[in-house]
Amino acid sequence: MKTSRGWWAFAGILSGAVGLALSYAAAALLHVRESPVVVVAEGFADLTPGSVVKWAIDTFDKDDKKILVLGIMLFLTVTFAVLGRLARTRWWAAMIGFCALAGVAVIAVLAKPTPSPIDFAPIVVGLLCWIVALAILAEWLRRWEMVADGDEPAIEPMHTRRHFFIAAGATAGFAAFGGLIGRLAGSARRRAEESRRLLRIEGITAPDVPNGASFEIDNVSLWQTPSEDFYLIDTAFIKPTIEPADWQLRIHGMVDREITLTYQDLVSREITQDWITLNCVSNEVGGDLIGNAWWSGVRLAAILAEAGPQEGADAVLQTSEDGWTCGTPLGALMDDRNAMLAVAMNGEPLLIEHGFPVRTIVPGLYGYVSATKWVIDMEVTRFDEIEAYWTGKGWSEQGPVKIASKIEVPHDGDEVAAGEVVVAGVAWFQHTGVSAVEVQVDGGAWKPTELAATPNIDTWVQWRTTVDLDEGDHQIRVRATDRDGNAQTGAIADVLPDGATGWHTIDVSVNA
Repeated sequence: MKTSRGWWAFAGILSGAVGLALSYAAAALLHVRESPVVVVAEGFADLTPGSVVKWAIDTFDKDDKKILVLGIMLFLTVTFAVLGRLARTRWWAAMIGFCALAGVAVIAVLAKPTPSPIDFAPIVVGLLCWIVALAILAEWLRRWEMVADGDEPAIEPMHTRRHFFIAAGATAGFAAFGGLIGRLAGSARRRAEESRRLLRIEGITAPDVPNGASFEIDNVSLWQTPSEDFYLIDTAFIKPTIEPADWQLRIHGMVDREITLTYQDLVSREITQDWITLNCVSNEVGGDLIGNAWWSGVRLAAILAEAGPQEGADAVLQTSEDGWTCGTPLGALMDDRNAMLAVAMNGEPLLIEHGFPVRTIVPGLYGYVSATKWVIDMEVTRFDEIEAYWTGKGWSEQGPVKIASKIEVPHDGDEVAAGEVVVAGVAWFQHTGVSAVEVQVDGGAWKPTELAATPNIDTWVQWRTTVDLDEGDHQIRVRATDRDGNAQTGAIADVLPDGATGWHTIDVSVNA
């Protein structure tokens, strides 16, 4: 036989590519948010242990999802090549392999909170394309082999080879066409962006930085974090795109009255606005997974009061449009803090990446137990009856923020001139507040710093001081004290299971 196994592997890869491309096109045409590859990637991430997820975030930062998708694509490429070679002698084995791949995608869809029949359509399209494409390519490869072996002497070998390459080219063309159609049909993002751009919400005002809140020191975090620079942590491989007219929030469970809110219902209520700092539980000591913004929305306390939580309820299981869940203490949503369904950030409708059209903001809690982007469901329940996304991976059930502070000027490893050196940064303890920040040089006495003004206890506070440094190497650390008089602990703890602790410490070299 003159056809090499490489051509069979090539046929398998080409068949796999056209199936993936046309399943992607089907997902876009049917307005299914997740193509099969994405739904499997999200399912894989859901099943990954929390320690592995933390390692991926720490190692790859914002590229962790891209790395996972690339890894899945590499795995599929190798698998398609193997299935193509199997088809040469064991056609049934190749078909079982394709069905197994489709089965993995089906399981991933079924694992979503509310799968619908239409969600399975792209998987069916992909499977059929795999089988049909490989059958066509395999037919011409077998004819090529038969001619080369002399079993069909009346047919020119070049003729069969040409037909195989024509079939391969057509398959590749279908793959390219499917990818193009998917891209053109994937207009949901564009429609959502257009709706966001044209949206006007009555009662939303532009932010105005409070007097005295910023020392205006270079390299110290801006008091107001620009929306596009605000840190991003979520599990969505493709950000949900929901138009305001299509958004609904269902509040149910242990309540006297189930409530369903439309977007118009929500924004017709009284708008509340406030400066609120958010930080991620994955933020290392001195890390940058933190930001402060002017949030606008509707307080949750009044809405939940209308629903009437029943006796014994102590939690709200929030669900995002992409299926992510978190368990939030019911008391934190109904006390005096400004927990809200936010519709705007820094005076503009939320960015899609930050939860457009509606997300949850709860001061004083880490995001993994409160800050649900693209929120569509709230079930009033009990903590002992639920398991949310991150708590199922080893994180604590309830996540109140911890007092923290960091040095931003100078940076760790900087070289500075001897004499008076400005040391500055930020500190935070949302919903309790910071009363003092101190710095220490080379293990000496703690020195108080000057604090900037803050409009409330839910934001960070800038601090600054000067220290006199001689030539040589020095170590500087910082600690904060809350408004109840409790000093930030120096005990070092990892972010898992409920947030990092320890004093942020930097080393500087001082030149004469």
